[in-house]
Amino acid sequence: YLSTPEPSMAKAVSVKLEDIDRERLSQLAAKTRRTPHYLMREAVLSFLDREEKRIAFREEADAAWVDYKETGQHLTLDDMEAWNKSDPASALPKWRK
Repeated sequence: YLSTPEPSMAKAVSVKLEDIDRERLSQLAAKTRRTPHYLMREAVLSFLDREEKRIAFREEADAAWVDYKETGQHLTLDDMEAWNKSDPASALPKWRK
């Protein structure tokens, strides 16, 4: 039996901005017909997505380096070019999944 998680309640967070930045935010909100709250929320979510992807990329690169040092297995440029031109659904070699 799996229970469904309770929906979480949004909670307010305070962000201190310089007066010039608050004015820029207000102007952008007016021009885009959005609220400053909406723009700030979207900015935070965009930042979180970008940083999580950056960290995941770095972790994958680190894992690949450890794998290479342990096994010596790698793909040559010719291998990568051939794979790049192949069916997009084709998998990388089993040792690198």
